[in-house]
Amino acid sequence: MAKIRKVAFQMDHVSGLNIAGDSTFAMALEAQERGYELFHYTPDRLTMRDGKIFAAVEALTVRDVRGDHFTLGERQRIDLSDMDVVHLRQDPPFDMGYITSTHLLERIHPKTLVVNDPAWVRNSPEKIFVTEFADLMPATLISRDPVEIARFRDELGDIILKPLYGNGGAGVFHSARDDRNFTSLLEMFGQMYRGEPYIAQAYLPAVRKGDKRILLVDGEPVGAINRVPAEHDSRSNMHVGGRAEPTEITPREKEICARIGPSLRERGFLFVGIDVIGDYMTEINVTSPTGIREVKKFGGADVAALLWDAIEAKRR
Repeated sequence: MAKIRKVAFQMDHVSGLNIAGDSTFAMALEAQERGYELFHYTPDRLTMRDGKIFAAVEALTVRDVRGDHFTLGERQRIDLSDMDVVHLRQDPPFDMGYITSTHLLERIHPKTLVVNDPAWVRNSPEKIFVTEFADLMPATLISRDPVEIARFRDELGDIILKPLYGNGGAGVFHSARDDRNFTSLLEMFGQMYRGEPYIAQAYLPAVRKGDKRILLVDGEPVGAINRVPAEHDSRSNMHVGGRAEPTEITPREKEICARIGPSLRERGFLFVGIDVIGDYMTEINVTSPTGIREVKKFGGADVAALLWDAIEAKRR
């Protein structure tokens, strides 16, 4: 087995983490427990020079102590190919900056194992990749044509409209058939997301009972949490007030995971989070999925440990 020694995290700055629910922090804690040397850098410190990929990194020590959860060493410029593992963990938006970072990290993968595979991250945006499994999804439209979107809403009644490359529940709207703000909403989307399509989906009333996040490691389901929206909100994301609660993976959800598992493994997606409402999958999250700490908090699996087991297996 090729022993893992050095692990780098490309992430939003560690100082801004809410450690109670941050999956990157859970991964770092587990790596540190296993004796790996940790390094931290933000995406703006990534550089290509003459075909080599460099980053200005800091040695990282983490502690599960709110308000005192990290220590950083002096900044140093390193060749990222000297790392054994790089975690691609900055949050979206999935914009040109994100896409560029995948192109750069692709130069060092797989000699340096990048989690998840950067080329496939680039080619599998969460809300587009999922459409490869259209029969597992609610009715879905991708378009920026107001006529097409209005026709979709007229057909289905209630719809959810959201930016195609957004995250964390930002910009998600529930629009009913009699919504008199619908035209204004489309005008606002047109101004905010110039040149980009939007995604519209049939509104699923089952969301009031929760939007389930299921975590998969190397294509296999390992844990889940249910996220229940606040009383006056259609969104269940915990960033915007959704409440996490324990749950089990149902036979239907196991069927969904079995269907998508081979595609996840083929694309080198070691860590994925899917969103399921009722009997339908709505997203496949491959950029920086969350939920590790919540699953463990409610007595589920130690997903961070399972992920590092899978990473070590890949390095053999």
